[in-house]
Amino acid sequence: MTTELNRADLNRTDPDRTGVNMVPVTRPRKSLRTPGSFPWFAVIPALIVAALFTIGPLVVIVIFSFMSRPPQGGGVIYEFTLEPYVNFLFQSDFLGNVAFDSRYLEVFGTSLFQATVTTVVCLLLSFPIALWIATRPEKIQNVLVLLITIPFWTNLLVRTYAWMLILNDNGIVNNAFAALGLPKMELLYTPLASQLGLIYTFLPFMVLPMYSALAGFDFRLAEAAYDLGAKKTTVVRRIILPFATPGIVSGILLVFMPAFGSYVQPVLLGGGKVLLIGNLIASQFGDSRNWPFGAALSVIILIMLMIALIFIAFYSKKSGKKVEISL
Repeated sequence: MTTELNRADLNRTDPDRTGVNMVPVTRPRKSLRTPGSFPWFAVIPALIVAALFTIGPLVVIVIFSFMSRPPQGGGVIYEFTLEPYVNFLFQSDFLGNVAFDSRYLEVFGTSLFQATVTTVVCLLLSFPIALWIATRPEKIQNVLVLLITIPFWTNLLVRTYAWMLILNDNGIVNNAFAALGLPKMELLYTPLASQLGLIYTFLPFMVLPMYSALAGFDFRLAEAAYDLGAKKTTVVRRIILPFATPGIVSGILLVFMPAFGSYVQPVLLGGGKVLLIGNLIASQFGDSRNWPFGAALSVIILIMLMIALIFIAFYSKKSGKKVEISL
């Protein structure tokens, strides 16, 4: 009875109004899911795959670094020990005497030196390149960025072998020296060749993030500074560099860490005469068959990377500038 009266009241025409029937309005229920999104359980397979192929190998390496080495070498014995980390700084002789050993620190020092030189040279070369690209018209910028990314289309081994042809005794460089009446130089299988290979390989990793930061810069600010009497160096130092800082920090990290653990360039261009940390780790898993020690060296590099990432996050939070570690 009450329902029938309510319906009658709703459909009743009010003579004091316009004579339009009063129809109840039902509002559509708001969807809690964003349009185009998936339910949470749909991403479980992707998370499992990501965990297996990213976190899984890291967990295995960390576990292996605390395991014991079998007497015959190769593999691990599942007995907890800190010996792999102790052997990084100390060695014991047949009598059990423990002494400080700096061999592996020297390898880290050589790796640090070459990675630092690579980063500094790439930074000095990349900033003017990125700034010049960012000041070109948009269509030309796309073409120039395409030219920068062309090396990524070719396998790293192929590019490294190309440098071997350039630097060998009968290569382009020595033939140019001979044409100028200069004596030939031994360039291949030297630390210089390894350094050149690292710079060539990682230069695009510095140019692209720096260009990405400068692409959004309003260069009218620089023109206004020129109009107010500022010098070019002042404009670069006070206006352009602060805006490009996130790209510079991202590029430094993208270049330094891979160069620090590089393997291909020291082997092929350095001829095995340049021992870097990447080659040392490979030899521990290969020739030396000391998996726990190789895993411990890998963990040390991971810790260095984590410290660098924490530093980047702290800098980003303190300066208020978003730093993205991506190309």
